[in-house]
Amino acid sequence: MEQNNPSSSRTDRKTIEKNRRNHLKSLYSKLHSLVPHPPSREAMPLPDQLEEAANYIKKLEEELEKMKEKKDSLMGVEKPNNATTTSVGLRSPQIEIHEKGSALEVVLITGLDCQFMFNETIRVLHEEGAEVVNANFSVVDDTVFHTIHSKVGESSGMECGGASRITQRLKKFVYDASSF
Repeated sequence: MEQNNPSSSRTDRKTIEKNRRNHLKSLYSKLHSLVPHPPSREAMPLPDQLEEAANYIKKLEEELEKMKEKKDSLMGVEKPNNATTTSVGLRSPQIEIHEKGSALEVVLITGLDCQFMFNETIRVLHEEGAEVVNANFSVVDDTVFHTIHSKVGESSGMECGGASRITQRLKKFVYDASSF
């Protein structure tokens, strides 16, 4: 049976503690280097460095929150008045497609946050060879109603069954967009 040498064990503990302190010092130094400082000739005590870093992080968090609010404001999304996670302007998109002879009427209903869907709907119609005759929208509270009238059939160069293919693509697009 081996006996533990007390002086060896004490040396190991000292080495471990020294390594731990060096590691902490390195981490403090790294943190301190990330925080902007006014030009100063005197070294700051460690607790002051940590307090300065904490204050800087809080300031960044506040600035980030202000930027998020500004972004939401610019995008037309309002903050909720209560503790729920729903916001005004956020709603699942809906689409209704009506075929009337060689005309196709697309009614897209979205929230204020889905303006890109109108552009994508027009793109799909163009890709499928439909000719957009008229497009307009109306905003009521936090809901946007887009109405697109397009011409399909022989005059637009579409083969038979083009309207049903457009209908399938648009419904899939809206379904996929609302599942996010």
